[in-house]
Amino acid sequence: MNDKEILRLGAIRDVCAKRIRRVDAARILSISVRQVQRLLTRFRQLGAVGLVHQRRGKPSSNKICDDVRYHCLKLLNEKYPDFGPTLAHEKLVELHDIHVSLETLRQWMIADGLWVPHAKRKPKIYQPRNRRDCLGELIQIDGSHHNWFEDRSPHCCLLVFIDDATGKLMNLRFSETESAFDYMAATREYLEQHGKPTAFYSDRHAVFHVSKRDAKTERLTQFGRVLHDLNIELICANSSQAKGRVERANKTLQDRLVKEMRLQGIDTIEQANARLPDFIADFNRRFAKPAKYPKDMHRSVRESIDELDDIFAWQELRKLSKSLTFQYDKVVYLIDPTEENQRLVNQVVKILDRPDGTIAIQYGHRKLTFKVFDKLADVDQGQIVDNKRLGAVLKFAQAKQQEFEQQQKRGRSKKAPKRTAQQRAIRQLEALNPVLVHPEQFKASRKKT
Repeated sequence: MNDKEILRLGAIRDVCAKRIRRVDAARILSISVRQVQRLLTRFRQLGAVGLVHQRRGKPSSNKICDDVRYHCLKLLNEKYPDFGPTLAHEKLVELHDIHVSLETLRQWMIADGLWVPHAKRKPKIYQPRNRRDCLGELIQIDGSHHNWFEDRSPHCCLLVFIDDATGKLMNLRFSETESAFDYMAATREYLEQHGKPTAFYSDRHAVFHVSKRDAKTERLTQFGRVLHDLNIELICANSSQAKGRVERANKTLQDRLVKEMRLQGIDTIEQANARLPDFIADFNRRFAKPAKYPKDMHRSVRESIDELDDIFAWQELRKLSKSLTFQYDKVVYLIDPTEENQRLVNQVVKILDRPDGTIAIQYGHRKLTFKVFDKLADVDQGQIVDNKRLGAVLKFAQAKQQEFEQQQKRGRSKKAPKRTAQQRAIRQLEALNPVLVHPEQFKASRKKT
């Protein structure tokens, strides 16, 4: 018997022994005098058992059928074994039309060992930080490396852009690596969708921060230079705890997004990137919060498309030789020897290596026309005869021949940017129209129209 029933038994016994009146027992038990009389009659007939609630040990009148419970647990074990109660409840309602309360489902999962309540987990310590006031004031960015496709495809990285004020996902993009080109492509998508934020907040990854103390170059990465040209501030956190919002968002994405892609049969980066806008909208509908102030701090993008193409490029400087040539990433570039270009001997030019794989050479505000000699590619002897200016290039190639023979597999310069994102962009363009990537393959039709 519980404490309430013990108190009731003592009061009824006192009434039977005429130590207290029925009115006094009613006041003690907070019930009516008539209810005291009923309990007194039941006690005289059945004893102490008569004071126990009559429904004890009997099933509730609104108890859910056991078949429904077994069916739910069977679905959870077969299709959603690693789902949390909230997400599992959503899927049972949306996909299976099973309507049970969230708390009931949680208790079933706890009893079946599918879920461990938070109260029984090891507590975690978080350092709280107030959110920013407005949307677009501070955007946290991070790369989340994970087995996103659960071995249906190789491991890859998800680039996450989340607003600090609202917890709203602003942009997501899957990529094979976490490189400068990948961040450039994702940031350009962000600008096209939302405009320029006040600042980006990142960790001290090499894409964002120059970590070498004795670095002779300017302490600004290629991605940092892009943001500087766009007038966007870049702030690097001193610790991972400082990026708490994006870290928690990554954990939620690694839970929900992985399972959503499993249910939808998404197996590749291309398929995932195509479906990400729908997931972003659903995520923000569930988890985003209103900002403290309604003002949007994003600024409009005033740069033209050509200016953006130049800004979102890997930029390096090279000095022209007397023959108007220079080397970049083990490729020799030959500037067209026009009368105007003849004055550029020993001058410094800027190389624009764009994420789509195209190269531009700029001197001041002028783009220079050029030809390419790739000493890692196969050389066509007929082309050597036709191009008289390749003589100087061949001497340079011969000087490096011994070094090339020692390498079983020839590769680009290690100092050059990773070109995974470029190769993916080229493959996508080639799938649309191969002539756009290889214009030399174009053959005009001789048929009369």
